[in-house]
This record gives sequence, structure tokens and C-alpha cells, in this order.
Amino acid sequence: MSTVSVSNHSTYDAAAFAAQALASPQNLAAVLDHTLLRPDATRSQVIQLCEEAAEHKFACAMVNPTWVATAAQTLAGTGVPVGVVIGFPLGATLSSSKRDETVRVLKLGAHDVDMVLNVGLLKSGKPEDFEAVKQDIRGVVELAHGSGAIVKVILETCLLSFEEKLRASELALAAGADFLKTSTGFSTGGATTDDIALMRGAAGVNAGVKASGGIRSLADASAMLYAGASRIGASASVKILAELGGQAPAATAGSGY
Repeated sequence: MSTVSVSNHSTYDAAAFAAQALASPQNLAAVLDHTLLRPDATRSQVIQLCEEAAEHKFACAMVNPTWVATAAQTLAGTGVPVGVVIGFPLGATLSSSKRDETVRVLKLGAHDVDMVLNVGLLKSGKPEDFEAVKQDIRGVVELAHGSGAIVKVILETCLLSFEEKLRASELALAAGADFLKTSTGFSTGGATTDDIALMRGAAGVNAGVKASGGIRSLADASAMLYAGASRIGASASVKILAELGGQAPAATAGSGY
């Protein structure tokens, strides 16, 4: 499988990363999280998503917690990991609930854990609230890292001011997040290039940046990569690859993310 990596420089070279990722469908697939998070997603649709992920060698197949075991069984032996969302989509569950959910999905076979930051606590704005946000993230990070998994922290940028986006990025990085991620795809807006650039500025070369929410075309994905994203979350992943390869896409499992 082709892989794409951040150049080992003191500053992140978004243009170089984007050019490498867009050089072939195989390279692009390696930075796409193939996603199905609709509440009405069925078992057969989840299996189709995983089969597509295995066929194209996507970065992961991203599902809701109830489907982790199904996804892990379908993807067994393919080399494609299972991604799962935690505290989704509001981020307002108890920290203990997020930790419990993390333990359970890891045991079921998840590798990429995308958790939602506690947005309301962040926006409350007191030092003790910021510390609670950081500890909320750290609790999940420690469990995931202890099992060899990674954590992407969803900031839900559409609900945050510029200053709050910076604060959220700083807290997530201080808590050990592997990626900063823009959106759930279920709030008032999705990824923007401005937000990706801001998050990349905060992360530098020390963490990944994932663009998600509203990325439905090759043009969308390209814009996010050139802005500084190193991972793309999309339900239109197969369509995006087909655009790069100049092919007509077939019907796929996901839509709307």
C-alpha cells in the first residue's frame, strides 16, 4: 500500500504533502478515512463500507461504536484499521462515559478513535473548565495509546470563535492528541480551509490535522490538503478517488458526511 508522510522539517510543507497525496489514487486513498456515521446506517451498508475500504486501502473505515465488531470482522486480514467515534456527536457526555466507551471499542477492534471535545465546557471559558477539557481528552488518549491506537480530537470548529479554536487546539495537543479534527459533520458547518490552516499552525509537525464535514469532491479534498490537512474524513471517498482516476464512481455506502 502506498503511504504518505509528513516531511521531516521544522515546518510542515503542506504543498509537498498535498502534491504527494494527489499523485495517484493509491496515495490519496492512504489519507482518506472512509466514513459512514448516519444514524440509519444498516449492517449491510457498514459491511459495504468496509469492503470498499479494503478494496481501495483507505486509511480506515470510520463507523459508529455499535458497528465496530462488524467492521473489525469484515476488515480482518486486510491491513485496513477500524475507526470509531466517541462522545459523538455532541461531546457532552461524562468523561467517565467517554473512557468506558473507549475501553469497549478498543476491545472490539478499533484503532482510530475520533473523540468529540466538550464544546460547552470549552466555551465556558474559566481556567478550571479548560483544565477539565484537557483531562477529558487525556483520559481517552491514555487508554488509546496504551492499546496502540490513535486519537483524533474533533473540535467542532463551526461552533467556536477564532480564539476558541486556538485554545481547543492547544488543549488537545497538550493532552496528547495525535490529530486535530475539524467537525462531526452533524452540526452547523463542516471543514473550511481557514480552519485547517489555523489548526496546522497550532499543530506544526507534531500532530496530524483531519478535515471532515462537507468534503464531497476531489476539489474539496485538494483544497483541504493544500491548506494543511494530512487526513480527510469523507463518505464520498470512492467518488473522490474516481475523480482523480478519471473514472465514473459506482454507488457507495456512505453519503452526507
